[in-house]
Amino acid sequence: MQNQDVRWKLRFESLEQAFSRLESACAQKEYNELELAGLVQTYKFTFELCWKTLKDLLTFESYEVNSPRETIKRAFELSLIDDVDCWFNALENRNLPSHIYDEQTAHRAANWIKTEFEPMLRECITMLHKRTEKE
Repeated sequence: MQNQDVRWKLRFESLEQAFSRLESACAQKEYNELELAGLVQTYKFTFELCWKTLKDLLTFESYEVNSPRETIKRAFELSLIDDVDCWFNALENRNLPSHIYDEQTAHRAANWIKTEFEPMLRECITMLHKRTEKE
């Protein structure tokens, strides 16, 4: 059980670092093409780390979850996350930005990341941080 405890906490440390980069990227007012691609990739990486950190925490707490969808559902049931619809939306659209070729769609994706998903991830990371302080 101790390995699982260490695993979720180590992954959480990586998540905090990734989220810090996402915050920096979201703080920009304007983006060139390369910066826009960087924002999208940073978001995708951070989202993946976040759901996997939740999965590791749930496993540590003796819940069996095998997929991102199961992880999100169980995390919501246990009040680890609040807006399950936003999480499922993020999950369903996590590969959408990979297929963006026109600038207008790319800017819509950036806005979506900044207004919907960065706050969602921030809330989860805040909760996880509080969780690490309890232990």
